[in-house]
Amino acid sequence: MNTLLIVDDNEEVRRQLKWGFSKSGYELIFARNGEEAIKLFKKNSPRVVTLDLGLPPDENGVTEGLRCLGEMLRHNPVAKIVVITGNEEHGVALDSVTYGAYDYYKKPIDLSELKVIVDRAFYLQRLEEENRSLRDCSNNGTGIVGECPAMQIVFEQIKKVANSDVPVLITGESGTGKELVAKAIHARSSRVDNEMVCINCGAIPETLLESELFGYEKGAYTGASKTTKGKVEFADKGTLFLDEIGEMPQSLQVKLLRFLQEMVITRVGGREDIKVDVRIIAATNIDIESAMAENRFREDLYYRIGVMNIALPPLRDRGNDIMLLANYFLKRVASTSGARRFGEAAVECITNHDWPGNIRELENRVKRGVIMASGAEIMPEDLGLKGGTSTRRRMAEDDVTLKEARNMLERDMVEQALERHNGNIVKAAQAIGVSRPTFYDLMNKHNLRHDG
Repeated sequence: MNTLLIVDDNEEVRRQLKWGFSKSGYELIFARNGEEAIKLFKKNSPRVVTLDLGLPPDENGVTEGLRCLGEMLRHNPVAKIVVITGNEEHGVALDSVTYGAYDYYKKPIDLSELKVIVDRAFYLQRLEEENRSLRDCSNNGTGIVGECPAMQIVFEQIKKVANSDVPVLITGESGTGKELVAKAIHARSSRVDNEMVCINCGAIPETLLESELFGYEKGAYTGASKTTKGKVEFADKGTLFLDEIGEMPQSLQVKLLRFLQEMVITRVGGREDIKVDVRIIAATNIDIESAMAENRFREDLYYRIGVMNIALPPLRDRGNDIMLLANYFLKRVASTSGARRFGEAAVECITNHDWPGNIRELENRVKRGVIMASGAEIMPEDLGLKGGTSTRRRMAEDDVTLKEARNMLERDMVEQALERHNGNIVKAAQAIGVSRPTFYDLMNKHNLRHDG
C-alpha cells in the first residue's frame, strides 16, 4: 500500500495537503505532533512521510522534528522522509538530510512542487523494494532468481546434493535454466576450486563427440597431428556437465556407461586406461522415460546418471516469478537505454504469454524491448508480443467452436516452433512432427511470415 504520513501541527496545512494529495492514489494518514507521528509510523509503516520540523513543544525550533526524524529512521531506515521547515536557515534543512531525510522543502508550501518530490520519493521507494526483492529471492545460495514453491523445492535439492558426489540428472524444457542449476551445484560443492567442463551432446556430430569426450592419440585418424585431451580429462577433480545427454548416440552411450562404472577412459586410438576423478551432472529436455521405452536411451545409463533427479518447472507454471524475472532482466540491461519500466499492457502480455522458450525467451524479449522502446516505458510491440491473452485463456474465456480452438492451437504451435528454432523451418517442422512442405502450408494458412 502506498501510504503517505503527513506530520504537521497546523490544521490548515493538514487540510491543504489532504486536498492536494486526495487524488494521488495514496492512503493518507495524519499526525499533529511527534508522539502521534511515531505511533502511526510504527503501526502503518508508511513508505513516505512529510514531516514538519517545527513540532510542539518546539514550534519555533527543530529539536522535536529532528528527534521524530531520528526515531522513525531507527524503526525503518529505508522510509523516505521529506522534511518541511519554515526556518530560514539553509543549514537546518541540510542537517536534516545529514540525519537521514530523503529531501527537504521550505515553506510556504506549493502543492505542485511538493507533489513532485513526494511522487519521486514513492517511485524511488518502489524501485528499492523491487531491488531488495530481487536480491532476496536470488540470495538463496544458488544465485538463481525464483520465489514460487516449485523453485523452492529446486533450491533445497541443490543444497542437499551439492556436497555429495552422486551423479545428478536435471530435466526440463529448453530454456528453463538447467545449466544454471548445474553451475549452482558445482559452486556449492567441494570441487568448486577445480573446473566445471561443459559439453553439449546434441550439438556435436557423432563422429566427433567421442574425441571431444575422451580425447585422441596422435595418428588416431587423418589430421590427428598431436595427442589431445578430451573434456573428461580436463574435468579431472572437477565437474563434467553433459548437456542434452538425451541426444547422445547409442554407440557412445555404451562407452559413457563404462566410464561412469569404472571412472576410466581410453583416448581414441589409444590403449592406455586413464583414471579420472569426475563428478557427473547431466541434463536433458526430452522425456527420458519415453526415450527408454523406445530404446533411444539405455536404461542402465539412466540409472547411472540419475541417482538424483532435479526437475525444473516451465516458466508458464511459475506464477509471479515471470514478472520477477522480467524485472530482473530489465535492471540488468536497462542501463544501455532510456527504458526503465514495463507499461501496464506489457505487464499483461508478459504475464499471459505461454513462454514456449521459457526463461531464455523471456530474457531475449526483454533485451529486445529495451532496444525497441522509444521512451521510458516498454510496450507490448517493443517486446514483439502480439496480445495479452494466452491461447488457453482465450479458449476458456471466449465462446469458441472446436474448429476455432484447433486453428488457434495450430497457429500457436507453428509460431512457437519458429521462435524456439530461430526461424529454422526444418527443425521447426520436425519439432511438431510434420514435413517441411506441410509446415510451409501451415504458415501460409495462418499468415505467418518467414524472414529467415
